[in-house]
Amino acid sequence: MQPRQRQEESGDKRKSKARIGLVDPSVSSVIPPLTRVQTTRIRGLFRDKHARQAEGTFIAEGVKAVRDLLRSFPSQVCSLVVTRSYMRREDRHDRRLREAVSCPSYCCPDHTFDSLSDLDTPQGILAVVRQPVWKEEDVLSRPSMFGLYGERIRDPLNVGTIIRIAAALDVTALWLTPDSADRYNPKVVRATSGALLSLPIFFTQDASRLVRQGCSVYAAEVKGPGVLTIDEIDRIPQRLILAVGNEGQGLSAQTRMQATCRFTIPLNPLVESLNVAATVAIATYHFQRQPKRESTSSGKRCTSINRRTQSR
Repeated sequence: MQPRQRQEESGDKRKSKARIGLVDPSVSSVIPPLTRVQTTRIRGLFRDKHARQAEGTFIAEGVKAVRDLLRSFPSQVCSLVVTRSYMRREDRHDRRLREAVSCPSYCCPDHTFDSLSDLDTPQGILAVVRQPVWKEEDVLSRPSMFGLYGERIRDPLNVGTIIRIAAALDVTALWLTPDSADRYNPKVVRATSGALLSLPIFFTQDASRLVRQGCSVYAAEVKGPGVLTIDEIDRIPQRLILAVGNEGQGLSAQTRMQATCRFTIPLNPLVESLNVAATVAIATYHFQRQPKRESTSSGKRCTSINRRTQSR
């Protein structure tokens, strides 16, 4: 066989690979196809909480989500999956990020990706991401901290938004009860907008353990006897846990009894209540701006200490 014939044959093979989606036309590098076993594995990570727990990974899907991961947490990305159509329209910046990461990449046809995707309009790229590991004892040993406790937060969108708010407002850590939505549910991952890997998140059966660790629990409630308005609180303890409850039922009676302080956010009488994530945003912003008391005793009950009230 003549050299020219070999070159032409090699080119024909390359074109054949490009047609089945194994060649990135922009960089002329071969990307191996996603196997059937890998497809089944990724489908399980999308749909099964136990599969995510067993493997210690989760799925992040979409151009922005993967871009944020590759930019801020490249070492946490285990592998990437892309489609032919995504590679054709991928911009240079995203391509450089993808090529720079040391993890393997795989290609699959659009119809295969569509069968995996959790989006109504799949974007053709996803990442398998390693779950972060945090040491709870390191968090709880801090002399000063501001944490969140979410009790039976069932809506994945609420859990994801709370995580994003907590990361944005420098919350120390988040505790969720096991019956809350899984933090690695694809809907939660999308709602966090990349904040999932930056916030320590733990599970606890109830708030009792946090109280035993010397934390003061401030419980968000609707109006009622013994409940202060949030603007009546102008000092907070050194170790504070903001507690919010289930979207429909609120906090349990046990948590309300354990709370150092019970407060509400004043609303227009025509509005019955706020979304739990909105409550977290308002209360966290308010409390983070208040000076801290020297006393860290969780047993001391919260009272109205508004300066305007004291000066009367």
